[in-house]
Amino acid sequence: MDIVDDPADEPRKRGRPKVSSDEDKRTHIVEVARRVFVKYGYAGSTTAIVASEAGVSKQTLYKLFQSKEELFAAVVGAHRRLMLDLPRPAEDISIAESLERIFMIGMDEDTDAERAGFLQLVFREAAQFPELIDILQREGILASRQHLADWLSDRRSEGRLSLDDPESGARMLMDMIFGGMGPPEGRVQAWPDRTLMLAHLHRCIAIFAAGVGAA
Repeated sequence: MDIVDDPADEPRKRGRPKVSSDEDKRTHIVEVARRVFVKYGYAGSTTAIVASEAGVSKQTLYKLFQSKEELFAAVVGAHRRLMLDLPRPAEDISIAESLERIFMIGMDEDTDAERAGFLQLVFREAAQFPELIDILQREGILASRQHLADWLSDRRSEGRLSLDDPESGARMLMDMIFGGMGPPEGRVQAWPDRTLMLAHLHRCIAIFAAGVGAA
């Protein structure tokens, strides 16, 4: 995406790229910031580096994000969609198939490595910056769990599964799937064969679906 800063008092000339909206700029900056954080680490990353690599002025960046911590929180929020593909509309497929899509079980290895790389950054630098774990918990894990609980509750309302506590069910599912993947930094040791890991995750979802009487 080409992001162009355009002074408000200067008319746009013919043929000049259209100025992006604040939301477009925000999305672009967050994506660039994720790559910067993974590349340089949280300690080595600065808002100046992010602004430079995003092709925007520091003034534009600070208009949208007041601090590096706020920018990191936005990156965690965006990264959440790499963990769970939620919210999403109801689908005319089985509960097990929907859950496999929600957890992106078939994710390609490059995207999976991208997902793991960001988590490695958080855990690697948490000792120096404990606030990173708080941000990951608040903007990532808890928000994802709530989205999943809401999805399970909606399917229960439709009569497609029997679950007395959707929040407990969401916690159970996340523990099973993310725990089954193994820690991001040690996945090769946990699963030397990716095929075995995928088979295990499919089995976890199948057992959960059977346990809640999924239609």
